[in-house]
Amino acid sequence: MATTKKSTQELADIDRAHIIHPYLPKSTTERVIMARGQDCALWDTDGKEYLDATGGLWLAQIGHGRDEVAAVAAEQISTLEYFTSFWEFSNEPAIRLAAKLVEISPDNINHVYFTSGGSEGNEAAIKMARYYHHRKGETGRDWILARERAYHGIAYGGGSLSGFDVYHDGFGPTMPHVQHLTTPWPYRQELYNGQDPTDFLINELEETIARIGADKIAAMVGEPIMGVGGMLVPPDDYWPRVQEVLRKHGILLIFDEVVTAYGRVGEWFAAQHFNVQPDIIITAKGITSGYIPLGAVLTTDAVAAELEKDFGFPMGFTYNGHPTAAAVALKNLEIIEEEGLLEKAKKMGQYLHEGLRTLLDLPIVGEVRFVGMMHAVELVTDKESRTPLPMLQPMLPDVIRREEGVIVRDCAHNLVLSPPLIMTEEEADRMVAAMRKVLERTTSDGVIH
Repeated sequence: MATTKKSTQELADIDRAHIIHPYLPKSTTERVIMARGQDCALWDTDGKEYLDATGGLWLAQIGHGRDEVAAVAAEQISTLEYFTSFWEFSNEPAIRLAAKLVEISPDNINHVYFTSGGSEGNEAAIKMARYYHHRKGETGRDWILARERAYHGIAYGGGSLSGFDVYHDGFGPTMPHVQHLTTPWPYRQELYNGQDPTDFLINELEETIARIGADKIAAMVGEPIMGVGGMLVPPDDYWPRVQEVLRKHGILLIFDEVVTAYGRVGEWFAAQHFNVQPDIIITAKGITSGYIPLGAVLTTDAVAAELEKDFGFPMGFTYNGHPTAAAVALKNLEIIEEEGLLEKAKKMGQYLHEGLRTLLDLPIVGEVRFVGMMHAVELVTDKESRTPLPMLQPMLPDVIRREEGVIVRDCAHNLVLSPPLIMTEEEADRMVAAMRKVLERTTSDGVIH
């Protein structure tokens, strides 16, 4: 049956009538309806072109519109679109993908548990950590350490670990036995009472473990670089010292690499960038560059041995090891490898960073930071006080998108960028120029003139 093509206005009316969007109040009537994507570009239903400087939500590693990925998906769908991976059932794409993930992971990783995305991955990791200790007879280990300004998805457990009030208010009671620690954010020296940030944070971690009791703590969960918190990069010695403390007390280290994995930081995993070996790594997003939902939780022989004994790990999702998603992921990882996108993330990340650093001549730009293709411009009322810039309506990303056709994101008073790893120098220059045009009209009270 033929379908009549609807106008942008008609589509927007239907959207407003029926779709509940995350973080969008009913009073906001604007809709940007995307119709097509190619490489780093997007077009809406009115034909307006945009430059994607966010990779959607921190992904799109290989860019939009890759025909070779669509072909792989179509072939797999025509062969075996789906069957369960519960019990003894499996499929070839999932098996091949698991082997590939083990190959590119840190040396201590040897096992894969598939999910549909990051929120499912966080739930699985929490249960893995608690169940691991339970199976070993350490039944009192159920506390989870997380951090303020952390983001670990929006499900019950991960939402409880996320360190923002907005994810807790109205949803309580949250998961018990969660302790949030201070954020590693070197630009905010006021957080550390005049101490070296890593020294302060390690002392806090040790004191917290002593207060709760090491025999009551299952794991510490952390994003290696805090995305939603504002692309916060910890000091180089932070994660190695955290790992040392946790190992001493028998506490598992869980890296939430939903954002950072699969080339985003210029390595397959941020664990490799920081030279640490987590016990569990949560991944999603870039595993397929967003072409289809998929996630994977990676773990060690020691953890897997406890999960798999007796009757196995009593937790599963309908789409564990989805064959079409796994086939797409394999093609995505192949493209990242064959096109040298890990090295390109480092090279182009440095190029974009140098461009963003030129914004430091503006009075409201306090700091510019990056690792690979993760970038943040921190905005302040003035450079001396470092007071966060008020983010008023209209929001800066909205103005940059409407006026300059470049899509960036705000995380509190930071503008963050995580473009596809295939970004060109010309596209990086356009991103910087677009931000400058709006930021140079923004005054210390947050008003855009």
